[in-house]
Amino acid sequence: MASPSILVIDDDIVAAELLSEVLTKEGYSVTMSTDGQDAVRMGEASFFDIVVTDLKMPEFSGIDVLNAFKRISPQTIVFVITAFGSFETAINAIQNGAYDYMVKPFKIDEIKTKVKRCIEQHRVIVSEKLAHHPPPDLTFKAIIGSSTKMLEVYKTVAMVASSDAPVLIMGESGTGKELIARALHENSPRADKPYVVVNCATFPENLLESELFGHVKGAFTNALMDKKGLFEEADGGTCFLDEIGDMPVSLQVKLLRVLQTSEIRRIGGTTSTFVNVRFVAATNKHLPSMVKSKEFREDLFYRLHVITINLPPLRDHLDDIPLLAEHFFRKAVAKSKKDVRCISKEAMEVLSSYHWPGNIRQLENSIERAIALTSNKALLVSDIPAEVLKKTDAAQGEGPEFPTLAEVKLDYIEQVLRHTNGNQKLASEILGIDRKTLYRLLRNR
Repeated sequence: MASPSILVIDDDIVAAELLSEVLTKEGYSVTMSTDGQDAVRMGEASFFDIVVTDLKMPEFSGIDVLNAFKRISPQTIVFVITAFGSFETAINAIQNGAYDYMVKPFKIDEIKTKVKRCIEQHRVIVSEKLAHHPPPDLTFKAIIGSSTKMLEVYKTVAMVASSDAPVLIMGESGTGKELIARALHENSPRADKPYVVVNCATFPENLLESELFGHVKGAFTNALMDKKGLFEEADGGTCFLDEIGDMPVSLQVKLLRVLQTSEIRRIGGTTSTFVNVRFVAATNKHLPSMVKSKEFREDLFYRLHVITINLPPLRDHLDDIPLLAEHFFRKAVAKSKKDVRCISKEAMEVLSSYHWPGNIRQLENSIERAIALTSNKALLVSDIPAEVLKKTDAAQGEGPEFPTLAEVKLDYIEQVLRHTNGNQKLASEILGIDRKTLYRLLRNR
């Protein structure tokens, strides 16, 4: 069997050569191009199983390459890489039909794994003779972050938004679960239909059942007229069940029936009503543990667990804090109408080094409070809430932990790359090394 053929496209010749070298050593037949239009002409003349393309290139971008190969070679799998990781670029690549997306600098083992998966996917497409259909056009709002962990979340949202399958969003309080739920709705075929939010933790059991299912007149005291429940209100659209882990077990049984049959019956009613609802649930609790302790029904868990999105705590993607802080800063300034012009470098360093137990919500609240109380033109360290500035006794009592020299070196390189927005040429000049040395240092991470 012939080796899988791969076309590598990157206007940075050093990056293109190194990636070609890595993939060639893996046994693939690799062709290299530093120009998107020339690469498309190569694709018209010869078939490639996989195209690995840089996203940001002059005149003819990676998206242009992607669209061209969808036209000339629908069975070719396109994998996008870029130094400019953001929410918009990730979603733009996926919505245009990219199989996967990765941000530079990446680990060599990761690119090998991703390409291997592309090859497996290509074999399925060829053997099944499936057409390559890109996901629907997607628009995401109010979601900030460009870290690897968040890009994985964005990709999952982009891939499942058009489905009607239930989604379970898991994550600590304040990680943005409702933002993800709303993004799923707004980018689905149900976007122009109702989006109904139910917080399962805010209602007592008897009231929650009435809120969800509705009731008929006379069903109980004070039921003076028929009332439509929230499941009926969400008909045709999406119902977001927030804090699903707090739903009483007796109601879990009834919710499971709705998920299985798409039918509801109002309290006191004798007839069932069909509802067409996409369910998205969220929790900050560990549902598998609750299943073991019989606090959450196993059958309902697996029914909701069809697609799971795990949101990382903010402490696991601290690189996103500057983006998030700037977003919340602009929002708070607009709300307060104060003449506060920027966040000082020192204040941003403090924000970026805090562990944020309350996650993104705590960061937003802290910045809003700082803006409300400051009289400065720039947000200073002295404006940051005391609990953020204060070091815990435990942290003070710990001895220093020293990183290895290699770790310090790589950390410094990555800081420089972030400073240059991924521009390897500029980064290598700042570091005083040539670009090939830079790439080889990053390969050994």
